[in-house]
Amino acid sequence: MSGTADGTAHGTGRETVAVVVVTHDRADLLSGMLDGLAAQTRAPDTVIVVDNASSDHTPDVLGARTDLPLQVITQANLGGAGGFHRGVQAAYDGGHDRIWLMDDDVVPAPDCLERLVAVDEDCLIAVREDLSGALVEKAAVEFDLRNPLSIHPKRSTVDGVYRDRASMPALVEVQNVAFEGFMVRRDVVTDIGFPDPTFFIFYDDAEYAVRARRAGRRVWAVRDAVLVRQLDFNQQHDLSGWKGFYMYRNLFVVHLRHGENALVRLKPWLITLAVVLLSPARGGRAEARNVIRAMASARGMRRLPDPAQPPR
Repeated sequence: MSGTADGTAHGTGRETVAVVVVTHDRADLLSGMLDGLAAQTRAPDTVIVVDNASSDHTPDVLGARTDLPLQVITQANLGGAGGFHRGVQAAYDGGHDRIWLMDDDVVPAPDCLERLVAVDEDCLIAVREDLSGALVEKAAVEFDLRNPLSIHPKRSTVDGVYRDRASMPALVEVQNVAFEGFMVRRDVVTDIGFPDPTFFIFYDDAEYAVRARRAGRRVWAVRDAVLVRQLDFNQQHDLSGWKGFYMYRNLFVVHLRHGENALVRLKPWLITLAVVLLSPARGGRAEARNVIRAMASARGMRRLPDPAQPPR
């Protein structure tokens, strides 16, 4: 589906928007995020909250929201990836024109949705700032899957290129996304499928953006669509712990699936070797065990799994 600059499908009517929120044990943050959705100048048509088996008072928070067109999906804790997969599938099955993905620790400015739907592009992101108003948008301006010498494909970010929101042009093309304020049109899902639930956490959003760009879509950061992060970024995780396994494995999967040449697809093996060889100097064998397990698992994930394939 293509739209028009005033946010109408083919000029025939108002595009519908489904918001997909994934949450787990962060009821108070979720409440603030839902307050932000309820205050939108352009109201969402439905808000799908995927609750990944919260054990706090999340059900009470959701049960009290009579001010939003809420649809609650409760499931086992399948991670952010499993939650967004389920939510996007529900929004797609509901026939919505645009799907707006949201984490539970961000709050959209009142005109955020209005600003997004005014842009006639298939893939958009709202631009994040922190509680002080500082620009903290980590979407990559360059996500390099061509250079085998680049350890990490994210080469530059929006907040690394622009000192503040005011210095940005109205639209900035980006090459990866976070599922915090990412908006996608229905026909993109029809073409490329759903977020990959097997990732559990990390890189599911980056992998989805790669698929969209490979299908000919461009992804745009909308300067005036403001999303406020309630927590500081914490991108330094224990690589010897359980999160480290997913960080390594899913990074490897992105390279194995989407590397643009044989050397890039070889890079996960080289990283694995380097981590194993350096493990005595890095403080132990746990990270080496993690990276070996991650490489073994990634080899079996080179093909997009059936649940993530385009709908039939």
